[in-house]
Amino acid sequence: MNKIEAIFRPERLNNIKDALSEVGIVGLTVTQVSGRGSQGGVEVTAARGLGTYRIDMLPKVKLEVVVNDPDTDRAVDIIRTNAITGAPGDGKIFIYPVGDAIRIRTGEHGSDAV
Repeated sequence: MNKIEAIFRPERLNNIKDALSEVGIVGLTVTQVSGRGSQGGVEVTAARGLGTYRIDMLPKVKLEVVVNDPDTDRAVDIIRTNAITGAPGDGKIFIYPVGDAIRIRTGEHGSDAV
């Protein structure tokens, strides 16, 4: 099993969620976060000629999902292809091995719990 953690633009969430659901990956956690990366933020022009300022902590979404090993590459591909805009700030995907998972309701372990 692997935990996939993806951080990306908020407007891409519904596309990613729908595409994962189409292949049977429905259990996930989503958190609203803010962060910065190599794009360094955005420069904003204030109204009425008050100058410009930089916003360096941008809103992002963090999606976490645990999948069985055979589903990892497909899930990563789905996330990546649905998150990409081609512009700096599209995000990152991280993959971590998961030693075990336990479904609280039934006590199932491992891939049965995912």
